[in-house]
Amino acid sequence: MICTNSSRPDDNALERSTHRLRVGGGHELHIERHGTRGTIPTVVLHGGPGGGLTRSALDGFDMTKHDIVLFDQRGAGQSTPLADIRGNTTVDLIDDLEAIRALFGFDAWMVAGGSWGSCLGLAYAQAHPDRVLALRLHGIFLARPSEIRWWFHDVAHIFPDHWAPFAAHIPEDERDDLLQAYHTRLMSPNLEVARLAGWHLRNFSARTQTFGPDAAHVARLLESPEKYLPVARLFTHYCMNHAFLPKGALLAGIDGIRHIPAEILQGRYDMVTPMTSAWTLHQAWPEARFEIVTCANHTPSPDMLAAQRAASDRLAERITTHVCN
Repeated sequence: MICTNSSRPDDNALERSTHRLRVGGGHELHIERHGTRGTIPTVVLHGGPGGGLTRSALDGFDMTKHDIVLFDQRGAGQSTPLADIRGNTTVDLIDDLEAIRALFGFDAWMVAGGSWGSCLGLAYAQAHPDRVLALRLHGIFLARPSEIRWWFHDVAHIFPDHWAPFAAHIPEDERDDLLQAYHTRLMSPNLEVARLAGWHLRNFSARTQTFGPDAAHVARLLESPEKYLPVARLFTHYCMNHAFLPKGALLAGIDGIRHIPAEILQGRYDMVTPMTSAWTLHQAWPEARFEIVTCANHTPSPDMLAAQRAASDRLAERITTHVCN
């Protein structure tokens, strides 16, 4: 049960705190807590893998209704060691979520995530359905081979100009499997080899995420190796291992979470996680509310943020609450 105040807290009630949490495999997580204490516990799962938390994710919530946890997953952002793949699997991340939940004393919480965060959110909910009050997912990624192949190869049908230099970084005799080729280089003990591969992968990624060319967005993602190498390494690490999930597991596991209030949001023109995956999830889980956001790609457009905010409000209304005296 979640107990919330019946009155709307004022801005002075909003809080922020930062935390460090040691977890398995020598990893230490950077965690932030935002919003209003005593309201709906909510955790936001970032993309990537390796993308790190973004405080702009808070714009998708009424901060007076949610007690929000943001955190950098293993190897990402301010978590340490940076870009480390050791002890870094989906099972490990699910265990970390349980450790964070216990840290703050939440019996259960709302889970929100986009892109890789939608995949992790589904996996976590299926592992611990009794700990999930609601799910808000967008930019759906199910870690299927077709989705991974799309990102490394088939998206060239839409972005041939950006894909060409991405592929050209790899010798021609290895280009039939760009995932394998980039993974090999990103795991190289030669740091310069890894960094150069990371720059090319992230440069390509950045140019496929927005409706139109956005030089500032590209520059921000390529600001330093500390920005682009964790994403590149962890992304290929998880793709090589199909997110450490059995084939078809997320769709097969829907029956176990069908009862959880859920909202699925998808940008129609998302070229990174194309809409076919969200549509497949919608077909498997018709009980979840499904919304196509027309003016949206992979980055949070104003329309997508508005849809996230509205979805969060609807889910908040569905979560059982009791008034605190």
